Amino acid sequence: MIGRKDMLSDIAMIGLAVMGENLSVNIESRGYRVSVLDVREGVTEAFINGRGKGRNFYGASSFEDLVASLARPRVIMMMIRAGEPVDDVISKLLPLIEPGDIIVDGGNSHFADTARRCALVESRGCLYIGTGVSGGEEGALKGPSMMPGGSPAAWERVGPVFRSICARTDAGEPCCDFVGEGGAGHFVKMVHNGIEYGDMQLICEIYQIMKDQLSMTNEQMRSVFSEWNRGRLESYLIKITADILGFKDESGDCLIDRILDAAGQKGTGKWASIAALDEGVPLTLICEAVFARSLSADKEGRVKAEELLSCGTEKIPVEITELEKALYAAKLISYAQGYLLMRAAAKTYGWNLNYGGIALMWRGGCIIRSAFLGKIRDAFDRDPELDNLLLSTFFRDEILACEKSLRRVVASAAISGVPVPALSAALAYFDGLRCGRLPANLLQAMRDYFGAHTYERIDAPRGEHFHTDWTMAGGDTASTFYNV
Repeated sequence: MIGRKDMLSDIAMIGLAVMGENLSVNIESRGYRVSVLDVREGVTEAFINGRGKGRNFYGASSFEDLVASLARPRVIMMMIRAGEPVDDVISKLLPLIEPGDIIVDGGNSHFADTARRCALVESRGCLYIGTGVSGGEEGALKGPSMMPGGSPAAWERVGPVFRSICARTDAGEPCCDFVGEGGAGHFVKMVHNGIEYGDMQLICEIYQIMKDQLSMTNEQMRSVFSEWNRGRLESYLIKITADILGFKDESGDCLIDRILDAAGQKGTGKWASIAALDEGVPLTLICEAVFARSLSADKEGRVKAEELLSCGTEKIPVEITELEKALYAAKLISYAQGYLLMRAAAKTYGWNLNYGGIALMWRGGCIIRSAFLGKIRDAFDRDPELDNLLLSTFFRDEILACEKSLRRVVASAAISGVPVPALSAALAYFDGLRCGRLPANLLQAMRDYFGAHTYERIDAPRGEHFHTDWTMAGGDTASTFYNV
């Protein structure tokens, strides 16, 4: 043990990597005593004797020591790698804690794992919280966006702590509220990360248009992004894009030009895409953003293909104002798709999600914080049953004012040979959404032709299915109707 043992702590933190350490410092700065433990040799001691020295921390030497150092009901938070390590720590804690004690997982766990763990912990008489924490290193220290879900009874105990450390809007509202039972909190965080994937890809596509299609310098691009950050595109990601484009390395060159164009990912975007497929929701923009990272990772394959598939393309000019409108329109579509996924999952899992409240949670502290999140909150405050954000008055007017620019940007990029998968997906979704009659009638006819999968008719009630013997050789037997 390190520190005074005669004082009981308010909360414990397991895991002292960047996020766990900064959250611990944040919590302690709000007047709480924090017990800390990291299983890596020497890490707990280094923190207590370094950054935590002279502050209200207790360094535990073991899980038993950690549990004994806490006031009841105990609150033990984990900031560790998702997956098996979380299950391992829970298995170590359950024999040591008592009914009413609370375990909190603040990592990027899959929502289904969180639901399973919540049920397990509750079966032992204890409580469980799975919370999304967004904002990165700086947010963890100065105020993150937090999306807790799990055991409702735990919220009364952990709510005051979370709300004391989280980010706040300009009006002083905390960017944290209880989301729902089971894995709801981590599902909302997963959607947040999916939208983050989409936002980043959209910005990257605009960057590539500026660089390859318009031959703009880094300084010119930096100036444009800085200007955009003072308007309706104001957001954390637009701000840091301007910062990155203006950053010089030790040799005085722009660092961005020295970074390898091969993106990594940790899985939350993929999880969102899989969830969308499971729910039958067209999360097309975010899925394309995930695939774009996968394609970028094949650097060697792309270099080879560039040599073999080189073709002459004409660089089509496009106005900067058109780029701004196209990016804005695509962002609106991305958020609309993300909300469609949350609405579908809420029906599947029985969650009563506060969609306006979620926008508030994302208004400050998190990576996707932006100016128009307040408009999302307003839309759901006016109509909590809103089916699609694009059908609300504000978003309808905004998208209709920008859709022609989105078309021109996508068309010019296609002719110029500049890949814009996310911008293209946004436009395709918009056109599909506003198309009252899609060619799925032909698709259903083909399915019935080769597999007797049946179809509905426009002159019959919905839900009534028909089969045609298209070849006069298949008979009248139809496949059982179902949708996965």
